[in-house]
Amino acid sequence: MPDTDHRSKLAALEARIAAAKAGGTKQGHAHGQEHYSAAQVGWRMVTELVAGLLLGFGIGFGLDWLFGIQPVMMILFTLLGFVAGVKTMLRSAQELQEKPSGPGAGDDDEG
Repeated sequence: MPDTDHRSKLAALEARIAAAKAGGTKQGHAHGQEHYSAAQVGWRMVTELVAGLLLGFGIGFGLDWLFGIQPVMMILFTLLGFVAGVKTMLRSAQELQEKPSGPGAGDDDEG
């Protein structure tokens, strides 16, 4: 008797899994993927800004050490690195806006 009970529960579970794979819970997965994608793009932008700052600081510090003029090149190249990081962030944001996101992203424009 317990063997048939387990088989019926297993059959019910398999039916629920098949229904989920067929598309019964697509919206839940799309929201999770969209959230992950936005977080991933956000971290990419932060990383690009910090990389620009650190690269500019490193180049400026190296040039200051080489030429012996302490804060001039470091400040100049740190600002240039910041500008380069912001430009890269804006390019990434524009890339994100151009790419359709979500399950029905391009449906509204075709009507």
